[in-house]
Amino acid sequence: MTTSAPTFSREGAGNLDQTLRPNTWEEYIGQTKTKENLRILLTAARERGHAAEHVLLYGPPGLGKTTLANLIAKTLGTNMKTTSGPAIERVGDLAAILTNLTPGDVLFIDEIHRLSKSIEEVLYPAMESGVLDIIIGKGPSARTVQLELPPFTLVAATTRISLLSAPLRSRFSGGTFRLEFYSDTELARILARSASLLGVATSEGILANIATRCRATPRTANYLLKRCRDMAQLENSDLTSDIVGRTFALLEIDPLGLNAPDRAVLNAIIHKFNGGPVGLNTIAAATGEEQSTIEDVIEPYLIRQGLLERTPRGRVASAEAYKHLETI
Repeated sequence: MTTSAPTFSREGAGNLDQTLRPNTWEEYIGQTKTKENLRILLTAARERGHAAEHVLLYGPPGLGKTTLANLIAKTLGTNMKTTSGPAIERVGDLAAILTNLTPGDVLFIDEIHRLSKSIEEVLYPAMESGVLDIIIGKGPSARTVQLELPPFTLVAATTRISLLSAPLRSRFSGGTFRLEFYSDTELARILARSASLLGVATSEGILANIATRCRATPRTANYLLKRCRDMAQLENSDLTSDIVGRTFALLEIDPLGLNAPDRAVLNAIIHKFNGGPVGLNTIAAATGEEQSTIEDVIEPYLIRQGLLERTPRGRVASAEAYKHLETI
């Protein structure tokens, strides 16, 4: 007996994420103050017929920085060219991007904190004066040629704004905006919209339950919804409380949204080091996680939930951490 090879739709992960991305300011839930500031800035620029001033968006991953960049371009009625800090390795890479822009384009640079200082310096005159300074030749015969660039709007995103130099930060004349974490109510609204787009039949109560485990982040909310949908599909079921509970059990996500690595860190501090204080390198050795992963990925959420404290002597598990682990 032979079986035919499976066929795969182009409606894959990338297209699905694009489907769930808000296309209008009204569909974009949360970040109210940032949205209003941007809408004023962009509407005024469009009415004047000018390129909007440069904008810097910062905050933890998954809060909607890329989506905002898309909405900025749509509001201005222009194209958006997308790149990232790690992709711009040489000055020539940036020069090629800038010289290929058309008037009014939005240039979106994600992870801009990963640009080298030499590339940052090329950006200064491009952002401030709309020119690109290119050095031709070497040594005493070297000379600078100045190219005029088309008017453009730079929208940059970063999760680590402290790594940007002060001169670069100051050139975002349109504003620097911090994206905030989302409330459970906002996440439930996001989940309701996504469930509708995915054709998932469920209830407000179940979506509210999912929202409490999303780490205050829309990207996580959509990820969890898609995994619950997968389980429901295999069971030929609507999205029920039982389906959601079983999905979370498989993913090892508890009622606070903590996952297995989060709990491993807390368990190590409490059971191996009497609750702390204990150093980061010791926790890394005890859990098998890299120090950078603990510091940048795991700790921020534990601290925000009041489960972990950073002290001069090391990390300390809070009383709430003890209580939480006892209930799991």
